[in-house]
Amino acid sequence: MEKILVAGATGTTGNIIVELLNQSQYFEPIAMVRKEDQKSQFENKNIKTVMGDLEGDVSGAVKGMDKVIFAAGSGGKKVVEVDQEGAKKLIDASSKNDIKKFVMLSSRGADAPEKADDLQDYLKAKHNADEHLKKSNLNFTIVRPGTLNNNKATDHIVLTDKLSQKGEISRADVAQVLTRVLHDDVANHSTFEILQGDTLIGEALDKKSES
Repeated sequence: MEKILVAGATGTTGNIIVELLNQSQYFEPIAMVRKEDQKSQFENKNIKTVMGDLEGDVSGAVKGMDKVIFAAGSGGKKVVEVDQEGAKKLIDASSKNDIKKFVMLSSRGADAPEKADDLQDYLKAKHNADEHLKKSNLNFTIVRPGTLNNNKATDHIVLTDKLSQKGEISRADVAQVLTRVLHDDVANHSTFEILQGDTLIGEALDKKSES
């Protein structure tokens, strides 16, 4: 089984990712936590943890890992420190440790933050982190969902390089996409946008991987 470092494991989406990976026959989640008292919520479920603070040193967190999912976010409070610089630090540490794939949870609008009506600072931070990942030596997948909601998983999405419409998608469906692209033959060196849609997640990713 491949060891997957989940940055942002204590967040809503990150928590779903950890649970999905914990049920997988291919991957073992390692939850990255900032504080000692955050360990128990995972260790009570026999899920391993590693200490790492995106505002501090993350170099030790990636040691021994195979792949990384970055699903961390500051909630708009520290977009430069966490969403941008924290991501860049984890990308650099992953490069030095021969991580086989880096999966980035980005956001729709991160390709052109200057055109956004709101959240420009956040989207600029995500844009800078995404560009840093693209310029690294890592195999990557950058996933840019529309507005996130807490609805149940639908298992169906619309996936395209650039969406023409606005819309929402559940965190549960986003988490499924992020875990599926960990596979070696899925969506390598690619960036795409997703919303809730009519195509099964697996089919949508298969088409993307073939294109």
